[in-house]
Amino acid sequence: MPAVKISSKLDEKVWKDLKELANETHQNVSGLLTEAVREYVQRRRVRPSVLRHLERSMEENEQLGKLLAG
Repeated sequence: MPAVKISSKLDEKVWKDLKELANETHQNVSGLLTEAVREYVQRRRVRPSVLRHLERSMEENEQLGKLLAG
C-alpha cells in the first residue's frame, strides 16, 4: 500500500521517547508511528456487530436493567 506523508506536532518528550524506542528496537520512526496509529484506530473503532450484540443484550435483559436501576 502506498505511504501518505503527514505533518503533525508532538510533545518534545514523546518525540524523544519515540526516537529512542526506534533505536532500541532497530525500527524506523515511520514504522512505529504506522503501527501505533493502526492499533489506536482498531481499539477506538466499535464494530457494528458489537453494537448489534450490545443492543440485543440490552433488549433481552431490559427487566433486569430496570430492577438493578430501581
